[in-house]
Amino acid sequence: MTATTAPVDEPDQLAPQPAQGPRALRVLRRLAPAAAAALAGVLLYVSFPPRTLWWLALPAFAVLAGCLHGRTWKAGLGLGYLFGLGFLLPLLVWTGVEVGPGPWLALAAVEAVFVALVGAGTALLSRLPGYPLWAAALWIAGEAARARVPFSGFPWGKIAFGQADGVFLPLAALGGTPVLGFAVVLCGYGLYETVRQVRAARCSGEVRRGAAVAALLSVLVPVGGAFAARPLVSNDAEDGTTTIAAIQGNVPRAGLGFNAQRRAVLDHHVRETERLAAAVKAGKAEQPDLVLWPENSSDIDPFTNPDARHEIEDAVEAIGAPVSVGGVVETKGGKLYNEQILWDPQKGPTDTYDKRQIRPFGEYIPLRGLIRVFSSDVDRVRQDFSRGDEPGVFTMAGAEVGLATCYEAAFDWAVRDTVTHGAQLISVPSNNATFDRSEMTYQQLAMSRVRAVEHSRAVAVPVTSGVSAVIMPDGAVKARTTWYTADSLVEEVPLRSSRTPATRFGVLPEGVLVLIAAGGLGCAVTSAARSRRAARR
Repeated sequence: MTATTAPVDEPDQLAPQPAQGPRALRVLRRLAPAAAAALAGVLLYVSFPPRTLWWLALPAFAVLAGCLHGRTWKAGLGLGYLFGLGFLLPLLVWTGVEVGPGPWLALAAVEAVFVALVGAGTALLSRLPGYPLWAAALWIAGEAARARVPFSGFPWGKIAFGQADGVFLPLAALGGTPVLGFAVVLCGYGLYETVRQVRAARCSGEVRRGAAVAALLSVLVPVGGAFAARPLVSNDAEDGTTTIAAIQGNVPRAGLGFNAQRRAVLDHHVRETERLAAAVKAGKAEQPDLVLWPENSSDIDPFTNPDARHEIEDAVEAIGAPVSVGGVVETKGGKLYNEQILWDPQKGPTDTYDKRQIRPFGEYIPLRGLIRVFSSDVDRVRQDFSRGDEPGVFTMAGAEVGLATCYEAAFDWAVRDTVTHGAQLISVPSNNATFDRSEMTYQQLAMSRVRAVEHSRAVAVPVTSGVSAVIMPDGAVKARTTWYTADSLVEEVPLRSSRTPATRFGVLPEGVLVLIAAGGLGCAVTSAARSRRAARR
């Protein structure tokens, strides 16, 4: 009996199995956009320094456009968040080098929220004619918000900062980082829309000329604009030249304890400056007109420590040129400043610049009591730094030198107002020893290259531990050092006083793009509401 029923039972037991295949396929199809969005974010990260694969940003945004096209705003929110995580998690890993993964993961998770909101808006905009324009403007609006809130913003990861080696770079001189980033995103979205229109034409046999032309223009206009903007980039010495020396003294150890040995960092920079002075005297190096030391190059306050003051005076006298010294200075009122000090060979300290854009959770702790509940690392910052309130421009050997200290290079306004206050060249003194050999240094160097083109100024980047560099106004790196070596870069650079359109326009291009994004969102929301009302009728 059993033998005769077994063949009948077996097909009954297996009968439901064929349905599992389509169900599994449906699950995979649902997961595919999420995986594609996350991988597109990783692709965008790979386009950033230290790699020179800037062009990968275009397929990254093309894939993102494909993931978001025709989706609901809720789906766009989730897909945008995954794209943001895929991009920001690896990009910002350096923030956890010394304090563990907690701050890194929290920062990436919070910053990805801005990308998620852009994704939600882009999904709505994808239903509009010519949507690459609206969607690219929305991305820049998201960057504008991220650069301002919370805690004065965090613009790290602006699309423009991944384009220092790209063909779009001259657009920085036209409209700054917003226009440069807009062009890249627009081109990426335009690539997807072009492919979509070609596929639609093949399937239907009809070409939607208006949509096809809009798609092609989304690619051609940014590329054509970049070539048209090239005349704005120039290395001409409008006001003569000056010879600068960027000093990299090195540090005794990397990490948060870079300055654990009293006066060791200062001694390193004094020693390298005196070595350069000896080389000049021996005819092996050119005499610099001015000397630039990094941020925190004096690890003790030279105004309250006579030994530090004497060390600096000896170095300045030896080199025979004004020196910009980075120090941590405490005022009589108890305020702490990250300061650059102009030290003259005859007059001593004559001017100072206090860093204005200080780094949250590094130079000060917002919401200290609340944050302490989650991490005791906040107490490593025993005293919060105060902010300066004046742009930094030092007159050094007849040259006007604008100062944007380290983290400030990421903020458009902090660099621009040194130029509007007369800077003929720019110095970005930095201390990257805290982050060891991480990608942060190369990301920051790329920012300085973009700033050079944006304002058509030579830029010096003196760093305590590497990588120091001298950058020409066209963004080319003229000279650079290696990691953890004491070295000096002595280079002749042009002095320039003309202003690029980006310098003159300031925040205006960004504001226009934000308005374009707002207008597009308004049209998209209105159109969606009309469609819902029509469906009810």
